[in-house]
Amino acid sequence: MPDLPVHAIERAIATIPVAGLDADLEGLGARIEVAAEGAGAASVRVILGFPVRGLREALGSAIEAAVRGACQATRVAVSIEAAIVAHAPQGTLSPLPNVRNVIAVASGKGGVGKSTTAVNLALALVAEGARVGILDADVHGPSQPLMLGLSGQKPESRDGKTFEPLVAHGLEAISIGFLVDQAAPVIWRGPMVTQAISQLAFQTAWHDLDYLLVDLPPGTGDAQLTLSQKVPLAGVVIVTTPQQLATEVAMRGLRMFEKVGAPVLGIIENMSSFICPGCGHEDALFGTGGGEQLAAACGVPLLGKVPLNSAIRAQTDAGRPPLVAEPQGPVARRYREIALRMAAGLARRPLPRSYKFFKNATRDEQ
Repeated sequence: MPDLPVHAIERAIATIPVAGLDADLEGLGARIEVAAEGAGAASVRVILGFPVRGLREALGSAIEAAVRGACQATRVAVSIEAAIVAHAPQGTLSPLPNVRNVIAVASGKGGVGKSTTAVNLALALVAEGARVGILDADVHGPSQPLMLGLSGQKPESRDGKTFEPLVAHGLEAISIGFLVDQAAPVIWRGPMVTQAISQLAFQTAWHDLDYLLVDLPPGTGDAQLTLSQKVPLAGVVIVTTPQQLATEVAMRGLRMFEKVGAPVLGIIENMSSFICPGCGHEDALFGTGGGEQLAAACGVPLLGKVPLNSAIRAQTDAGRPPLVAEPQGPVARRYREIALRMAAGLARRPLPRSYKFFKNATRDEQ
């Protein structure tokens, strides 16, 4: 097909909207490559900077239709790939070894479901094809061992210097809960807390991760300051509930990360409403609009809302969060949509000058 209208095909593909991400392929920074493959045949390769497993089928069909609409191709081969690169952390910090992007999951106050959100976001990214770890930085109240079904297990050290992360459901994990008696209180002052967080981050032998999610304790104290000053953050996600008290405190946490130069990727509104399992009636127990108002006031996106659902609590407490217990269920789909918006938002951030477009990238070919 010598007269293949490459530019017209590229433009047609670039303007394809991506479901759930409120942007087209061009807006998402996609790299598009079009080539003739003989008489009547064309090949298209689209590379995105975030995991794409759940998008492939629908996006592939849309790309094929766009190519056929732009030329007379009778055969179209489409390849959609993920190439996830390391984004610049705050200040002059160097990237964490074997980790491309560290994303902190934070909240202003306790009780908003931050840890549940963190583990489900991490598992959602795994489901989308990324290599992911989670660091439980809540030294006084570690919850990830229970949520991942890893309670009572201990990490190994192969070299006497670093810990091997434990693995559950394809997710690498480290927590102070693996190293101390779960029934004993962790009565540590600030310096011990900051030292523990630093050791968990820098003395864990992570295995070539695209994303490391850090489950922070609530507030703006020693743990948050340590993370923001010592651990290279590619981004931060703030979890809140809709009521005014929660959003006001969440804003303080958000402003703290802004002051240290850590980019805020967005807001997640948890417990947005309660849907009665018996009659289906939906009630806004904690009010409405808090997440939207916080996002608008701070100039960051609202990544999504998660309803109050007893199944989330039950499944997560049993060590099988919704992404594992019901991977095709509505709750799992909601978390996957939020995780993709988060990852896509990070992918649209500027890369360091030392990086070429897909230097140091991981590719998901599945």
